Amino acid sequence: MKIVIVGSGNVATVLGKVIHNAGHEIVQVLSRNENHAKELAKIFNCSSGSFKSTEYKEADIYLLAITDTALYHLDQYVHLQNKLVVHTAGSVSKEVLKNVSSDYGIVYPLQSLIKSSQEEVTEIPLLVDGSSVDTTAFILEFCKTFSDNVTIADDQERLKFHVAAVLVNNFTNHLFAMGEEFCKKENIEFEKLYPLIDETVHRIKLHPPQSVQTGPAIREDIYTLGKHLQILSAHSDLKYLYLKLSESILKHHQKK
Repeated sequence: MKIVIVGSGNVATVLGKVIHNAGHEIVQVLSRNENHAKELAKIFNCSSGSFKSTEYKEADIYLLAITDTALYHLDQYVHLQNKLVVHTAGSVSKEVLKNVSSDYGIVYPLQSLIKSSQEEVTEIPLLVDGSSVDTTAFILEFCKTFSDNVTIADDQERLKFHVAAVLVNNFTNHLFAMGEEFCKKENIEFEKLYPLIDETVHRIKLHPPQSVQTGPAIREDIYTLGKHLQILSAHSDLKYLYLKLSESILKHHQKK
């Protein structure tokens, strides 16, 4: 199929490469930043330009990998009549595209995608939906050509998955960042924690996370919690997070 990509960031780059490697043709890359669009277009050997002013090439699918804010204003600049237009946002309704085209839908990658990463993402689950039964079926079959994990999900289901994704990925990564910063300030090696991180992720694939919770909070080990908080007295932001998360662990498991 012929694809026009609108966007040049993480999702546009990674998903574009995956779609291209599956044998589809990227015929055009458009972006708010024309220079970024040009750089991405070089990978696919196609034309580029601004999504606000450049004429859109003929394609089977127009993939919008742009910010949520940009999606809400897209119909001011783009009108593709009956062309199939899909966006990639997790928390934005498909109906945001109803004034862009009469044929529209969703291809939401339930994965953290970073264009600067040197490693290819091995699995990208996709949540899809469409403006009609036929459109949904078409998007589903298209996505199955480059992903083995494709599920139909409506706006509400997709939003719930997006919330869960923020919890398990964005928040967790922030804790990793805070942990690394703490280690640097306290002159200990963050890398020593890699086996622990790996074991934590491996374990939750085999057991419900709640059943394998460990640490001083679940044990109600006040003595150890106090010692940790004393160490964290020089790290006010981290101390706040430690207190709130310990409280959350304690309350959650007391309920259970």
